[in-house]
Amino acid sequence: MPILTPTAATGARSAPKEMTYVDPARTMPPDERDAFLEGTSLNGPFVADLLSDMMAHERAGARLYRSVAERTNNPVLKQRYTQFGKETTEHVEVLETLVTDLGGDRRYVSPAARATEKAGTGLLESTSLATGPVGLRTQELVMLDGVLLAESEHNRLLDGERWEERVVRFRTIGDATCTGATESAAIPARCSSAVTRAVGRVKPRSIRSSSYPQRSYTVCRSMVPPTR
Repeated sequence: MPILTPTAATGARSAPKEMTYVDPARTMPPDERDAFLEGTSLNGPFVADLLSDMMAHERAGARLYRSVAERTNNPVLKQRYTQFGKETTEHVEVLETLVTDLGGDRRYVSPAARATEKAGTGLLESTSLATGPVGLRTQELVMLDGVLLAESEHNRLLDGERWEERVVRFRTIGDATCTGATESAAIPARCSSAVTRAVGRVKPRSIRSSSYPQRSYTVCRSMVPPTR
């Protein structure tokens, strides 16, 4: 069962930073973090923090989709949100399994993950601000805005394009919005099996068209009754 909200009660641990206090009982020892992927060519602590950050992003998305699916009055959008929520929860499970297979702790919440969680919480909270006299249609559009932001304008496909699975590496900061990816199969042997299993669990997704946001807004406007 994937952990969507890691807390002390669920066994979560973290690492203190300059402005962040962590209960010693919930602190991951530096030597344990440094030992992650030890003996490989990878920077273990960096990868541990990165995977934790990725899990935080997916967990925040799962909570967002679950929340808007429960609040929307639009049956078409409810179906979309529910579908996204199931896919995102699966992503959490895949990442948790990968971390465990690599010898890490799926409950570890890195400093970067805390920042990502804060941003995700803010996005979720923003979808609840449009209430009261603003009207049902406005509420639906605000929730849809939050979902489209979560999907990100940086990964929308052009018409006719499709998703493909490739093993790549980034030569600079590792951000697909800032640098191009270089196809590479340079995965340490120790990590190869775990990474292969994780990739194999990600089901092929339907082709996503760049016109999806516009279609979604059209559906929202046409199906939500006008407010007086």
